[in-house]
Amino acid sequence: MGEAKRRRERALVGRGEQGEEAQVVDTLGGRMHVRWDRGAAATPHGQLAFFAEFLATTGVFERWVSACPLAYQSGNAPDKRDVLGTLMLGLLAGHRRYAHITALRGDAVAAQALGMNKVVSEDALRRALERIDEGASTAWMRPALMHSVREALDKPWVLDIDASIKPLYGHQEGAELGYNPSKPGRPSHVLHTFWVGNLRLVLDVQVSAGKQHTSVHAKAALGRLLDELGDKRPALVRGDSGYGNEGILLELERRGQPYLLRLRQTAKVQRLVAQQFARQDWSRADNQGCQMVEDWLQLHGWSSKRRVVIVRQRIKGGIARERRVNGKQLKLDLAGPSVHEGDRLWEYAVMVTDAAYPIEAIGQLYRDRADCENGFDELKNQWGLSGFTTRDINRCQTTARACALVYNWWSWYCRAANPTARMEAITSRPLLLAAVGRAAHSGGQTTLYLTPMHGQANLLRPLIANIQAALQHVRAAAEQFKSADPWTFLLRYISNMIAPALPAFTTPAALQASG
Repeated sequence: MGEAKRRRERALVGRGEQGEEAQVVDTLGGRMHVRWDRGAAATPHGQLAFFAEFLATTGVFERWVSACPLAYQSGNAPDKRDVLGTLMLGLLAGHRRYAHITALRGDAVAAQALGMNKVVSEDALRRALERIDEGASTAWMRPALMHSVREALDKPWVLDIDASIKPLYGHQEGAELGYNPSKPGRPSHVLHTFWVGNLRLVLDVQVSAGKQHTSVHAKAALGRLLDELGDKRPALVRGDSGYGNEGILLELERRGQPYLLRLRQTAKVQRLVAQQFARQDWSRADNQGCQMVEDWLQLHGWSSKRRVVIVRQRIKGGIARERRVNGKQLKLDLAGPSVHEGDRLWEYAVMVTDAAYPIEAIGQLYRDRADCENGFDELKNQWGLSGFTTRDINRCQTTARACALVYNWWSWYCRAANPTARMEAITSRPLLLAAVGRAAHSGGQTTLYLTPMHGQANLLRPLIANIQAALQHVRAAAEQFKSADPWTFLLRYISNMIAPALPAFTTPAALQASG
């Protein structure tokens, strides 16, 4: 009796899906007939299959999953591969909140490409990350980040350090009123980021409470990172005025690490600048119009004198000064030729350095840091580095490092596709990830039909061909050297491909030889 009832229910369901009438919709472009296809497996990220091949060939995703300290005792708990795969899918899709994970729940094609059983719920992801304590998370994520970059650091490179603000809007651990220029008075976390300047890759991210925005809270992490790099240390450590202080300088000098750090415009620094402007030995203006002189300076609290370079650039016009009248009303003063006729306006900066570079190179080296700022902006606004917020700071730390890791993988993937230029997520994801994919299963074989939606879909074939060539190189090398890490071969292959496109970094020895 029960079996007959189930047969009737199956027959009714079949007739409902196959025999339901099309829904007539009158659109702005005319009438359309709409039918729901509830049985087909489809994904909006059809090109994820190529990225999944990239991960499978290099083994980095398997390595990350196997090293994860997440463990369950319940038989109903999700597999840690499903948890980490869901987190990676959310980051690749550009999500910034756990609630956005719900949009991925029905994507069985993406789950299959990553070897997952299913995409877990947002609550399951939150609870899973909560089970990983701070020590276990650090021991798992920091080596993974180092592994994603280390083998590409054979050539001279620059380590950029920076602190970014992550505004918070709830009751989170560490949500404190600190330095927050974009949203004054808003509680925040601070993201101390260590960055490979030449390649725009992340070595580590440290999430701190909102009041811990100063460099003293990044000093220990910086020293630990330099020690771990060993013979792969940077040719130069570069940072803004927040890092030009005695604590950071001593940390670097103890290790013999060259540095280039900007100084705050304190009263003593301003007096130094005023004294230098009368000098006649300013260097010839470079292609950016900058002139430089050097001197020695010992600020209050410094243990010794240090070399400083003063860089000035003439401001030619279009200057406006904003000030408040009676502390309330804003007034704008425009500096025109009639006001400053015969005067020159200068913008200046003072850098402290122990690197043996001529002063002509110092200005350009610090200007190159602008590219690093673009990378920080990309991580915060195009990825989920400043998102995925929870009440406890430990999960925020874990997801920040996970975001940096997936960002590094995707950056190498895009570099394999286009070695001549770097592609930001805002352009690379629509081009190399988004495509309507429909999976068809027949005879134990899965066929994925892709429909690209990008306006420059004609560029896809050569980009995918470049990725396939890189992976073929890795496979051939892995067959020959079976005990070697495939990721190492990939990084060396891509580094050699992109070397001509990278900005040249000239060492002091090379400068002396050329001179």
